[in-house]
Amino acid sequence: MISRRLHILVALLCTGLWAGTIWLGHSRGHLRVLDRLESALFDLRTLARGVKAPPDLVTIVAIDDAIVKLGGVYPLPRVEIARIVEAIGRLEPKVIAIDLLLIDKGSSDGDAALAGALAAHPSVLAGAAIFSDKVQPSADSDAPLGRLPEADRFVLPLAALADRSDVGIVNVTTGRTGTPLSVPMLFRTRDKIELSFPLRVAAVATGERLAIAPNQLTFGERSIATADDYALPLSYYGPRHTIRTVSAANLLSGQVDKEAIRGRIVVLGATATGAGDFFPTPFDSLMPGAEIISTAITHLMAGDGVVRNKAVRAFEAVTTILLPILLVGLLTRRRNAFGLLAVSAAILGWAAANTFAFAHGIWLDAATAMAAALPPIILFGTLQLWSGQRSAQHLAVQNRLLEQFQTPGLQEWLTRDPEFLLAPVRQNAAVVFIDLSGFTSLSETLDPDATRSLLKEFHALVDKEVTRCGGMITSFLGDGAMILFGLPEASRDDAARAAQCSIALCVKTERWLATLPRPIGSRIGFKIGTHFGPIVASRLGGRNHQHITATGDTVNVASRLMEVAARYDVRLALSHTLREAAEQIGARLRPDSLTGPVEAQIRGRTGSLTIWLWRGEQSTADQSLHPDAAE
Repeated sequence: MISRRLHILVALLCTGLWAGTIWLGHSRGHLRVLDRLESALFDLRTLARGVKAPPDLVTIVAIDDAIVKLGGVYPLPRVEIARIVEAIGRLEPKVIAIDLLLIDKGSSDGDAALAGALAAHPSVLAGAAIFSDKVQPSADSDAPLGRLPEADRFVLPLAALADRSDVGIVNVTTGRTGTPLSVPMLFRTRDKIELSFPLRVAAVATGERLAIAPNQLTFGERSIATADDYALPLSYYGPRHTIRTVSAANLLSGQVDKEAIRGRIVVLGATATGAGDFFPTPFDSLMPGAEIISTAITHLMAGDGVVRNKAVRAFEAVTTILLPILLVGLLTRRRNAFGLLAVSAAILGWAAANTFAFAHGIWLDAATAMAAALPPIILFGTLQLWSGQRSAQHLAVQNRLLEQFQTPGLQEWLTRDPEFLLAPVRQNAAVVFIDLSGFTSLSETLDPDATRSLLKEFHALVDKEVTRCGGMITSFLGDGAMILFGLPEASRDDAARAAQCSIALCVKTERWLATLPRPIGSRIGFKIGTHFGPIVASRLGGRNHQHITATGDTVNVASRLMEVAARYDVRLALSHTLREAAEQIGARLRPDSLTGPVEAQIRGRTGSLTIWLWRGEQSTADQSLHPDAAE
C-alpha cells in the first residue's frame, strides 16, 4: 500500500512538473506548434458560439467590383477616392477611416482633390509597419512597452495627405492558419511608437485623450483590456457583410440611406476581386481586410471583444497545471472503467467550460492545457493498463504489429516505420481479385475438414504466386482474395508485376483444379479481375488488430472485372489501363497471351472500359510477361 501511494505521489509530481514546463515554455514564446493548434481551436469555438449581431457603430463603404467596373481601372484614381470621401462627408459621419495605403504620389489634381476632401472631415489614413523575419514581439524585455511588435520602419501615407488627417498602423496578427487573431494596438521602432489604425479611429471618434496602462487602454471613461503585448483579441461577428456594408457605387449614385452613415464610423476599404486584402476567418474563407479592421474598431467602441488579459493568463496557468494532475489522479486511483469514465467526464467538463467562457468573451488557451494533459494521461494510462509488463512492452508492441500483417516485406517496413498508413495515403496501385466460382454450393456437400483442406490448398497457391511476384494479399475473402501491388511503397513496375501475377494465377489455378478429383474439380471454376489506378491505402481496425486495405474506384472496378470475365466466359479480365501502365516501362505481353480488346460495361459505372481477356492455359503455353514467369 505504501509503495502504491508513493507511485501515485511520484506520478502526480511528474505530471505537475510536465504541465508547468509546458506552460512556462509556451508563455516564453517557445512551442510554436501550439499556436497552430490554438488557432484551429479558436476557429472551432467561434463556430460553436455562432453568428452574433454587431453593435451598429460602423459602416463599411466598399470599393467593390461595381465601382471598379464604373471607373474602369483598379486601384481607383485619387480623384475618384476624393469623390467617395466627399459623398461620405455630406452624410455627416463621425469619422472617415480610409483603409487604403496611399503611400505613392498620384496625379497632382487627384492628390489635391483628396487632400481637400480629407481636410473637410475628421479622417484617419492607414499606414503599415514593415517587420524583419525575426519572431515578433520579443518576450524577453522587462520594459513596460518591451513586448510591443518592433518594426524595422513605418510606411506612412503621402505627406500631402497625412498632413490633413490622422494616421494609424493597419497591420494585424494572424495565427498559424492565416486567421487574424488579434490587432496590435501599439507598434514601435527603435525610436518611435505609433498607434494602430483601429485605435486611432476610436480615439478620433470619441474625441477623448488616450491613456496607456499595463494591459489596458483608456480614453475618457472607456477602458479596454488588452493582452500583455497590447494586442486586442478579435471576436468575429459572422461572415462578410455581417457588419453593415454599402457599395461606393451606390453611395455616389445617392442610393444609400443617410442614416446608414450619419453619426457612425465609416471605414472605406477595398473588397473588389483581386484587391488582395482578404483573410480566412472561421465564418468565411475570404474576409475583406476592411471588415476585420471594422471588427476591431467595433470592439474598441463597444467593449464587446474577448478578454485575454493578465488575470485570464493567470487563470490559464493554474488550469494548465491542475487539470493534468486531476486527470492523472483519477487514472492512478481508478483502474477500472469507472476511472476512464471519470477522466472522460472531467475532459468534457473542461471543454464545455472553455467553450462557454469563449462564447461569453473570455479567451482561455485550450491548446496549452491539452498539451499539458494529454501526454501524462496517455503515459500513465498505458502504465496502468500494462502494469507488470514493462520489461516486455517494446517486444509486445512489435509482435502485435507483425501479427497484424502477413506479407514479410510489409512486416520489415512496419518495423522501420510503426506509424505506416496511420494516416490514409493516396497513390497509384494495381489491384487483383481472384474468386472461386461454384465453391459455395460445393461446400454444402463436403464435410468441414474437406472444405478446409480445399481452401487451404487454394490459399497456399495464391500466397506463393503473390509472394513470388512481390504483391501483398490484403485479405482472403473466404474462397477469394484481394491482392495489391504498390505497397508498402509504389514502384514503376507495379502494373507489370500485377499482370504477371494474374496470368500466373490463371495457369497455376487451372493446373491445381485439374489435379482435384473429378467430382470436385469439375464443379469449381475461378475468375480474376485486374485493374490499375489511384487508390486510398490505410490501416483499419481496432487497437488490438489492424489490417491494411485499399479503397476507391480502382478497387471497385477490379472487383467488377470478375463479373466481366464471367460474362465473356473467360478466366481473366485485365483492364487496358493496367496493360498500358505495364508497357510504359518496357514490359510486353505476347500477342497470343490475351484476346481483345473489348469494350465492356462495368456494373455501377457509367460508360465502358477497354478490357483484355484470357480464356485459359490451353490458348497458349506461356501467358506471362517473361518466358519463365508462370512457372
